[in-house]
Amino acid sequence: MDQPKKRAKPGRNPASASRTSRPRQAEVAELAGVSQATVSLVLSARGDGRAAAISEETRQRVHEAARSLGYVPDPAARRLAAARNNLLGVFSFTATFPTDVQHSYYPFLVGVEQEAAAQGYDLVLFTGSSSGGASAVGPEALSRVRLADGCLFLGRHVPRAELKRLVADGFPVVHLGRREELEGLAWVGADYVSASREVVGHLSELGHRRIVLVREDDDAPPSTDRQQGFLDGLAAADIAGGPGAVLRCADPMRELTAQRVRTLVADGVTAFVAEETDTGAAWRALTTAVREAGLSCPGDVSLGLLGSPPADLAAQRVPMGFDIPRHRLGAAAVRLLAALVAGEEAREPLVACEFRAGETAGPAIKSP
Repeated sequence: MDQPKKRAKPGRNPASASRTSRPRQAEVAELAGVSQATVSLVLSARGDGRAAAISEETRQRVHEAARSLGYVPDPAARRLAAARNNLLGVFSFTATFPTDVQHSYYPFLVGVEQEAAAQGYDLVLFTGSSSGGASAVGPEALSRVRLADGCLFLGRHVPRAELKRLVADGFPVVHLGRREELEGLAWVGADYVSASREVVGHLSELGHRRIVLVREDDDAPPSTDRQQGFLDGLAAADIAGGPGAVLRCADPMRELTAQRVRTLVADGVTAFVAEETDTGAAWRALTTAVREAGLSCPGDVSLGLLGSPPADLAAQRVPMGFDIPRHRLGAAAVRLLAALVAGEEAREPLVACEFRAGETAGPAIKSP
């Protein structure tokens, strides 16, 4: 046990107004007249036998000295001692990290921030892909995420090799969005299949028998899920799905012209649905082509959106479709990541989307 040391004279209190450095434990120990080891035990609130043996009087002297000096524990030192940083990383595979409130990822980040605070974690935003999206991400960019205890990734397209390496190394990783193609990668996702099937069912109830899905020409899991739900909906309504039911466009604004829409409508198509993506390209192209074709909506043709409209188009009529629970997905991703960091086996269920009746779908017009 500490023997009382000669305490510093009041006039020599190190906590002077002119100091520019953080007070140290050694200064607290000198002012309290105890060893630095005793200060460490008292201020760390450790529950082992050594801490319990310290008298209440000594504890009070240490706390009074710490208050007098304005001493606060170094968070970096505490985290290093605990072999954990209490930091969760967030890495986005987009050209610019989505901090604009109009960006489709912004609500995800709000949910991430709120749940991280509730779980007692701080967040670190990694911007290694800010210069050029997922294609610009190299091993050195992803290696920096190891500064955190685990990392949450967002993005439609991801560098598979780099993510697989993190997973293989046992680093806690969660992707926001389905990624079953990367074995061992934990993910949280929305139930796009059920939501898309419900949209088709609604159109079927309105009498539509020829419906076309407009989507981008890639195999990102969200697109695959939406198409699966669309085709399931057609099958459930006993509507022929055929090759013409899905229109894949590498460049929707260029390929989905007004003339092409007029031709499809003349051939019997009465409704179109488009997928939501980061760019909103499919929905922009579809609404532009319908307008330029001189067709009214929902009079001549009904439209549906498998997701939410781009923020800059939100002032237009609300499309029939579904809303993605972005806040809840962000929170679910953090819960899963926190569980992995703690070494727990965990899995978050798919989050249901909410159907939106909107203003762009009406009864099918029967041919004379």
